[in-house]
Amino acid sequence: MTAVTAALAGLGVILAAQAVLWMMSVRRQDASIADIFWGPGFVLLAGLYALLSPALTVRSWLVAALITLWGMRLFLHIAQRSRGKDEDPRYRAMRASQGEAFWWRSLFTVFWLQGAILWFVALPLLVAIHAAQPAALTALDGLGLVLFAVGFTFEAVGDRQLGRFRADPANRGRVLDSGLWRYTRHPNYFGDATMWWGLYAMAASTPWGWLTVLSPVLMTLLLMRVSGVTLLEEGLKASKPGYGAYIARTSAFVPWFPRDPR
Repeated sequence: MTAVTAALAGLGVILAAQAVLWMMSVRRQDASIADIFWGPGFVLLAGLYALLSPALTVRSWLVAALITLWGMRLFLHIAQRSRGKDEDPRYRAMRASQGEAFWWRSLFTVFWLQGAILWFVALPLLVAIHAAQPAALTALDGLGLVLFAVGFTFEAVGDRQLGRFRADPANRGRVLDSGLWRYTRHPNYFGDATMWWGLYAMAASTPWGWLTVLSPVLMTLLLMRVSGVTLLEEGLKASKPGYGAYIARTSAFVPWFPRDPR
């Protein structure tokens, strides 16, 4: 099967899976289930691309293993964070603004939109898993593995530190500015973006793999300007009195030493 055919099959599978999730969300009156599927969605596509690949290389197995590790960790993290909580405020706001039409509009504005973005971001996975050449790992693969390891560490450790901080009632209303959060206001988002650049580097080691560069570019823009840093900090500035000072001294995305606010 050609890479184009495999890509179209992946799009069909991911949209079908999102439609099933949508039906579950309508029954539960909770669209937050879309977020829980984000990680497993990439695992599903990686598995499908491996099944449809004419020949699997060391790179194919490595990329599939890495995305499975990342996707399942993210799934467990979001599922645990969401347990026992109401629908995410973003979806509650959409539900309130769209009224009774939200139940069917959410299929397009939440689930299929997220599915299309997921499929596009996963294009480096398709190339890296599907390509038969070069069969051996290259220097770009090594760079990609290092970037993935750095990104995965920042994301996992950042989430862990934030979870422990929030679990202590004494920290309510306070700003986490220790650990990785001392050097970047969003270590988990920085880690996620870095990880995708690593996966892109592994795809770029194959013929035509460099063409998937828009995947990590889109992921980085989403994390920095759309659903990540910008959206999150709007609420944090209002809910945490010390967040303005934290912004003044701490890098927004790329880790760096704290600045002197003077």
